Amino acid sequence: MQQFDVVVVGGGPAGGQCARSLSKAGRKVLLVERHQNFDINSFSSAGTPLETLSQYHLPESIVGSYWHKFIVVTSSKTGNWEAQKPLGAVLDFGKLRTFLASEVSQNGGDVWMGCRYVSHEQHNGQALVTLKRAEETIQVGATVLVDATGPFRSVIYDKGTPKPEFLTGTGIEYLIEVEDADYQRYADALTFFLGYKWMPKGYSWIFPMEPNRLKVGAGIINADHQFVKQTEPLKHYIHLILDEYMKIPHYKLVEVHGSTLKYSRGLQDIYYQDNAIAIGDAVSTVNFLGGEGIRHAMQASEIASRHIQNYLDGRISSFRDYQIEMHKVFLRTWNLSEKFGMKKYLQDCDAIVDKVVTYLQPMSLEDVVDILFYYRFEKVSKGLPQYIARKLDSFLTRSLSRLKSIYKKPLLR
Repeated sequence: MQQFDVVVVGGGPAGGQCARSLSKAGRKVLLVERHQNFDINSFSSAGTPLETLSQYHLPESIVGSYWHKFIVVTSSKTGNWEAQKPLGAVLDFGKLRTFLASEVSQNGGDVWMGCRYVSHEQHNGQALVTLKRAEETIQVGATVLVDATGPFRSVIYDKGTPKPEFLTGTGIEYLIEVEDADYQRYADALTFFLGYKWMPKGYSWIFPMEPNRLKVGAGIINADHQFVKQTEPLKHYIHLILDEYMKIPHYKLVEVHGSTLKYSRGLQDIYYQDNAIAIGDAVSTVNFLGGEGIRHAMQASEIASRHIQNYLDGRISSFRDYQIEMHKVFLRTWNLSEKFGMKKYLQDCDAIVDKVVTYLQPMSLEDVVDILFYYRFEKVSKGLPQYIARKLDSFLTRSLSRLKSIYKKPLLR
């Protein structure tokens, strides 16, 4: 039976980055991925701020496109923000995972594709991990076992163990190929759709990928809306964007993919159990307001990697401090993000959504990125003076118009 310092189950951004960091540190690592290749189930839209590339030393080859525009379309308004230079990228999700796995191999780690986690049990401080590849059942030993299986949480919860109630979200995305003129209309921009018309209880989007390819998707929170009582299937909203907003007469449907997110409100996930530790979507590392998860998954994986190394070196005997650090880093800002997200997607009426876009419109794109991606919600107040000025100007204009109409009327005798 092969022995490893760490077995990471799941080759997404969290699992790949964790295995990459540990293998680079000289640990004996096995990365297990259930699919035969990373092009299968390429479910993430993968929009992220530009600094993600430098922070995690990611190559330009994994970038689908760069963006310097941000567009929000509501049921009756459109907000546009633009910067002079790129502020973010749309990553090719399959290429990102392939790159991370290749780095694991180059650092001396093992990567087993088409390999499925079955179970594990404890024996003398080791995790005996049962895996299945094709028809072969394999057992390996691990000092630390990492659950990077996302919403499945396959490792941290034993089979048959009841899971707590999660807030779930479902998304579907089309990858389409279009003519160059159609592509250029949406290149360099992240376009989002909010409101009853485009996507009640969630949002829809258009993201540019490599030339002539666009991602068009819709995501919904599976919970009750304060006003909207019935919604259409997700594909209805995707086709609404294609037909009514984009008005593209001809496109090639390259791929349809989707996924379900299971989010623990207040970050009440199980972070560790014995020598098993959970990372990524298995502990709800996603920006609830914006749906962004890749950057957070990689950041959380770096945190986990440090604690795993301390555990391997005997400096700690449990992963309690990992959970404490994760809450210290994420809990406050994510609670705010969750609060604003729940309000935006499940409570606000169309009129409120329109007001938010109007309120944010005078801000720079840099400020909008800071608010949505970096939780700098204090910057929201920057829009207040302009908003009040516009309201006052509108009020004075209406009042003056009324006065003029009054004085134009003949006096009654």
